[in-house]
Amino acid sequence: MDLTAYRDLWRTPGVMTLLAAALTARMPVMATMVPLAFLAKDASGNFGWAGVVAGAYSIGTAVASVVWARMADRRGARKVVIITGMAWALMMAVTALLPYSWFRVLPVAAALAGLCVAPVASTSRAAWPRLVQGGRLRVLYALDASATELLFVIGPMLGAVIVSLASPRAGLLACAILAAAAIWWFGLKQQSTAIKEAVGSRRVTARELLWHRHRLSLVIAFACMVTGFAAMSLGIVAFADEHGNRLIAGVLETVAALGSLIGGLVGGALPGGRDSYVWKRMLVFTVLIAGCFFATASVVALAIGLFASGCLIAPTVGALYERLGELTPAAARTEMFGWVLSGGMLGSAAGSAVGGVVVETFGVRYAWALMAVLGVLGTVAVLRVPPHRPADSTLESAPVAA
Repeated sequence: MDLTAYRDLWRTPGVMTLLAAALTARMPVMATMVPLAFLAKDASGNFGWAGVVAGAYSIGTAVASVVWARMADRRGARKVVIITGMAWALMMAVTALLPYSWFRVLPVAAALAGLCVAPVASTSRAAWPRLVQGGRLRVLYALDASATELLFVIGPMLGAVIVSLASPRAGLLACAILAAAAIWWFGLKQQSTAIKEAVGSRRVTARELLWHRHRLSLVIAFACMVTGFAAMSLGIVAFADEHGNRLIAGVLETVAALGSLIGGLVGGALPGGRDSYVWKRMLVFTVLIAGCFFATASVVALAIGLFASGCLIAPTVGALYERLGELTPAAARTEMFGWVLSGGMLGSAAGSAVGGVVVETFGVRYAWALMAVLGVLGTVAVLRVPPHRPADSTLESAPVAA
């Protein structure tokens, strides 16, 4: 391994500060789902209503990720991020203070809050190609994907701790206050580069942006992965329930996330002396996931399989992000990542629904069979996507037309 890549990123002006600001801004937003679910349950008396509220929030987020990302490209990220971030914090505070007798209003309030989610992830990932190029860009996207795994573990845990020590209302209010401060900080780190890049360039329509032989393939592959992740999470829950100990689910989720974190950090430290094809990473990940199908006989075997396959999650997702960033015009990168996140939200919902049917019909192990099939589809989708070439210090953005 070569750790000089991380040292170079550390020394690059603005990179680590922006990454830290982005992660800090996303943390309280990701922590929200646990207190929001418990608030809906306490108010209505059942978890069914909590699912309705969570679904309304997810739909709002899926819509917002594209709208605000596109606006950030057109008007500049700073104003869009700060305004939406403050609006999200306000809506979460209002939701937290609603009387329990108004529980039927919670889905509407949650949807409005979802519509105000700031495009933090999209704007940060769109900024990386402006800050670094070549091999360092590959490392930075891998680091971004690895750090995101920490958010998926720490965020919900933070929300659960506040709910346990105080209440769901206190959890939502704490998330609102923390998010307002953190998103404001992140927003101030945004530059007016997006506006300068858009000046004199033709506005790209959504159809032109998506209907591209490489970008569309990458979005399809990402959607396949996220859909598979949702099915896998449901399979882990079903596996734990089948073994009579629900704590197993948390342990297995943590094992997979730990594998992803380690895989991302190690992958970023590798020399990268050869062309890096996305489809090769997708294929190895798919093979390892398929191995989990045969590892459901015991908790230990499945934990090993999840750790091994997890080691390919962050490197594969990071490679998808890197290719998208390089193959998208600079003036439309934020919107492109907004479409990716929106597709991920919808894929997650579809994966949970389809995964539930598969588990109920065929059995727990077939959740991983479904994920393996989706992995194959994603691999086929990116077969023709050009690789990251270490010899290229800078790769020109691809034209809009296919």
